[in-house]
Amino acid sequence: MNIYLIRHGRQSSKLCNIDVDLSEAGRRQSALVGERLASIGIEAVYSSHLIRAVETAREANRYWNAKHIIRQELREISFGEMEGMADEEIAARFKDFKKEQERMEHDLPYPGGECAGDVIKRAIPVLEEIAESGYQNAAVVTHGGVIRTVTTALLHMEPKYYRLLGNSLENCSITEVRWNEKTGHFLMERFNDFAHLEPYPELLRASWVDAEN
Repeated sequence: MNIYLIRHGRQSSKLCNIDVDLSEAGRRQSALVGERLASIGIEAVYSSHLIRAVETAREANRYWNAKHIIRQELREISFGEMEGMADEEIAARFKDFKKEQERMEHDLPYPGGECAGDVIKRAIPVLEEIAESGYQNAAVVTHGGVIRTVTTALLHMEPKYYRLLGNSLENCSITEVRWNEKTGHFLMERFNDFAHLEPYPELLRASWVDAEN
């Protein structure tokens, strides 16, 4: 069976991991990914409980009319003390942590938060449950940190290397994995596919980073 991991649409705030709704651009992105996968035959859509993921799932599901299942285990990695901060403040206050993190010598937890291994422990069982559900095609609307960390697990990489998998995933990009029942392994079919967004430069990450708050 096929699982389509979808990063949520653009949120209405740039602050770190706060629970807010989608921006107008995020709703457009959600509709585009829904339309992109409309012919696949999505039978169920899972999402984290965070508002931006729930709204992305609902917007995309207008094209699928699938059962929507909310699972807290699919929430974003906890950034601990960084949550609610702007990027500039994080860069200044956690400069030493960021340097150590970039060396990727250990699977470091965010100060007061989670490490990649923590996310893998709670999210992979949900993917395994979906794989055994009997569905042929399911969508999972989750978060960039979750997609990057579970991908390391599926590829049998050490969790500390999750930062090698994309600097930042595009909002509403598709990462597709296929469950092989014979081998008991997940196969990676595509990663961070955002072809449906490319005709709209204003919906890409570069425009979000460059835009003023």
